[in-house]
Amino acid sequence: MTSRWVDEVAGHRTLDVHWHIMSLAILNENNDVPESYRAFFPRALRYARVVATAEALHGPQALKPLYDALGRRIHLEERATDVEAVIAESLAEAGLEAELAQRAEPDENGVFEFEAELRASHSSGIDLVGEDVGTPIIAVNGVAFFGPVISPAPKGEQALALWDGVVAAASYDGFFELKRSRTREPDFS
Repeated sequence: MTSRWVDEVAGHRTLDVHWHIMSLAILNENNDVPESYRAFFPRALRYARVVATAEALHGPQALKPLYDALGRRIHLEERATDVEAVIAESLAEAGLEAELAQRAEPDENGVFEFEAELRASHSSGIDLVGEDVGTPIIAVNGVAFFGPVISPAPKGEQALALWDGVVAAASYDGFFELKRSRTREPDFS
């Protein structure tokens, strides 16, 4: 939803947006997390590897259309466990060749060809904000934050007002966190 909000703002403001991969599986791979949470890591990494492969072979312009296509199927259609079909359909929607799915698989030695690129993309955000965060991460004028976690994604004037607030928070060197408990499930409308 944060990416949808940024897309909305970019339609009204001049922004230089650079999308990066952030993986909770990578972030938490060495952390003590419940096994029930860790069970999602292989699937999350599979999706992240497909996006990293697309970016490595087609450039950063391939990342956001594929991310959106995957996100629609995973979150809106609630098909996260239908991994291979979600990947195939998303690659097609993003205008990318189906072979990227196979290329995103680790080889017989367990080595993923674009592991360094995946981790570098992940680290580019984490290095700005620190490791005690989650997703999304947003960087504005060189200052990064975890969040905003929003639901639903605001539109029009609300989207611009929230953007202005984030820019204002980023302008104050001593601003670190603003948080409240979530009171509802994500609204993708």
